[in-house]
Amino acid sequence: MIKLSKKSTLSVLAFALVSMLSAVQADEPALAFNHDDKSLQWGPCPAFIGEGCEISVLHGDPAKNNLDILFKVPSDFAIPHHWHTSAERMVLVSGKMIVTYDNQKSETLEVGTYAYGPSKRPHTAYCEKGDPCVLFIAFEEPLDAFEVMKATN
Repeated sequence: MIKLSKKSTLSVLAFALVSMLSAVQADEPALAFNHDDKSLQWGPCPAFIGEGCEISVLHGDPAKNNLDILFKVPSDFAIPHHWHTSAERMVLVSGKMIVTYDNQKSETLEVGTYAYGPSKRPHTAYCEKGDPCVLFIAFEEPLDAFEVMKATN
């Protein structure tokens, strides 16, 4: 019988867990979508964002970690001040969008631009006139959006 140290035992257990997870993920089908694919199912955004905003889940469950979505708004559309619990990894796939995170200068996203939004960092965005803006967003944590309310005096 081979006797393992605690460190070796933990390493073996970690390797076994990663192997099991990899095997489970290997059974999952590969996916590919275009942002204008007719098979995508679009649903509404949170009400505070406004009518015309839509979300399509590409992969994952909005109530669980590791979710991929398409976020779509019409041109000349302002996305109100809000924040998310999760960090966001984004790529603009259509339109031209200006994104402004609190205490940072605005960034102009053009098709193909990657952007990272830290968790809980309030921001606004504006889809410029022209094409609708479609943004691929990967969330690390479950999907949420919280409106930043304006202070009243």
